[in-house]
Amino acid sequence: MFAGLADRLNKVFDKLTKRGILTEAAVDEMMREIKIALIEADVALPVVKDFIAKVREKAIGAEIVKSVSPAQMVIKIVHDALVDLLGESVPLKLTPRCQNVILMVGLQGSGKTTSTAKLAKRLTKEGKKVLAASLDTYRPAAQEQLAELGAAHQFAVLPIVAGQKPLEITRRAMDEARATLADVLILDTAGRLHIDDDMMAEVAAVRDLAQPAEILLTVDALTGQDAVQMAAAFRDKVGITGLILTRIDGDSRGGAALSVRAVTGVPVQYLGVGEKADALEVFDAKRIAGRILGMGDVVGLVETAIEKVNQDEAQRVAERMMSGRFDLNDLLSQMQQMNRMGDIKGIMKMIPGISKFSAQIDAANINNNFIKRQEAIILSMTPYERRHPDVLKASRKQRIANGAGVSVNDVNRLLKQYEQMADVMKKFKKMGPLGMLSLMKKMGGMAGSGTPFMNGGGFPPF
Repeated sequence: MFAGLADRLNKVFDKLTKRGILTEAAVDEMMREIKIALIEADVALPVVKDFIAKVREKAIGAEIVKSVSPAQMVIKIVHDALVDLLGESVPLKLTPRCQNVILMVGLQGSGKTTSTAKLAKRLTKEGKKVLAASLDTYRPAAQEQLAELGAAHQFAVLPIVAGQKPLEITRRAMDEARATLADVLILDTAGRLHIDDDMMAEVAAVRDLAQPAEILLTVDALTGQDAVQMAAAFRDKVGITGLILTRIDGDSRGGAALSVRAVTGVPVQYLGVGEKADALEVFDAKRIAGRILGMGDVVGLVETAIEKVNQDEAQRVAERMMSGRFDLNDLLSQMQQMNRMGDIKGIMKMIPGISKFSAQIDAANINNNFIKRQEAIILSMTPYERRHPDVLKASRKQRIANGAGVSVNDVNRLLKQYEQMADVMKKFKKMGPLGMLSLMKKMGGMAGSGTPFMNGGGFPPF
């Protein structure tokens, strides 16, 4: 969601790399461009003014003027200011060996019920016994939706009793949580299409009865500045303790994510980064700032790999590749591992420096559907053909294309990509460790001129 802002800021920093020193006039010019970039990203104007003032104050100091690398120093100053703007998340205030209530609030359509399920699953994985209950008696099938999510992701949901009102459901949920020795009770309150007095009064009544340890507001990042105003209203009338930003993986300009904490003073706790039940990240200001400034998110990339990738299988394929043995079964394994990691474009943009090529990545049309098509082609081959790709001639290729629902050209492209990767693996084996390092440096240098992958012609050899 920060792609547009990241592109604008990177252009500003690229200009700085050509300067030996940084004058006050250059700082003022840079501040104007950063201000425009933030406003176009839909960041609240008071937040922009405060951010620019802080960055300018540090940038015109003696430290930056005497710096050998002005661009690097300014990037650090902007990074630190972004971290300060975003604020650090605060761990949930959950007391061990005690029933903790988390109240989920928000407008209808903000992803509140989905976030409830994601949070319940996350807390369950952390070893907590969770009970969730839907208080939404207004939206059709809202209670059934939470029940289905609980069954799918293995957390307990309070059984539905027709005709009960939200306060009655709350009392029953608290009794059930005590009886089952649940560590955490998550109450999913009803939302409305807009803020109204009835909704706020109902949420306040549930809050007073349940005495929650946390009141988490779900905020749809796609709604822009409306999300910031809505968060401020909930803060004033209900007293929220934390925020969950949903649809962070969407195409919004990012202004809400940058503004909401500064305007409300309430910390962001989690980010909803997809539709799947495990697509809930703990908010980390440094990592978000790194993404915005094109530094990538290595920590996030590693965490995703550890959680989603089969380490034994990855090690097996790596050993085969380094020994010069690499067949289509190994390529299939790589694709399946990548698919498990989630949205491939999102994963790629977590790699440091890759944001400069975001337009090329988008143009290459590399996505999870692309990976699935590649998988389908390999799965249409016989086990013998996967081990011995050399036997794939015209008639076999036609059979494989028909089986995968693709063209023969698609099959040929896959085989060409495999051959390129296999050739690289063979070179690795011949060169030894030092030769490998030299080759990898050369391959890294190709990125600036556009690798075959960046030009849409190849599969990324991760």
